Amino acid sequence: MDFERRQILIRETIVKGVVEYTKTDVSQREIEMSQPVYEAFQQQWQVTGGRYDYVFVNGAGHPLEYNNVSRRIWHPLLRFLQLPRRKAYQTRHTAATLWLASGENPEWIARQMGHSTTEMLFRTYSRYVPNLTRRDGSAFERLLAAHLPVAEETAP
Repeated sequence: MDFERRQILIRETIVKGVVEYTKTDVSQREIEMSQPVYEAFQQQWQVTGGRYDYVFVNGAGHPLEYNNVSRRIWHPLLRFLQLPRRKAYQTRHTAATLWLASGENPEWIARQMGHSTTEMLFRTYSRYVPNLTRRDGSAFERLLAAHLPVAEETAP
């Protein structure tokens, strides 16, 4: 965590309890924290900051295990909220979709996701880019209308 720069530093992964190098070099990245994420991590820092090697730990101070969190927290929460069952990993797809739909810069999104280029981003999420499913040119017309003076109507 780099609170001063508001970044989550991805440097390694834990797979089945084993600390490993990230899948690719590009996977080592800095994820920008939005304000709500920054505030949540500030609160978490009050609990675990400086006491453990990891931000989220179990009662023994060890990193949380994905299967345990899924079984005991994630899936019960989805049931309580009456949402369809899904893997927690899918929230990454939700984030990418929402960023694209809100108009965030695709290169920034790709970096956040750990992709080396925007190719994977567009191949996977292009249908969520605003107006992409409409093929009528209306997005371009709105852009022009917003930046060009309106022609006055003339009477014949």
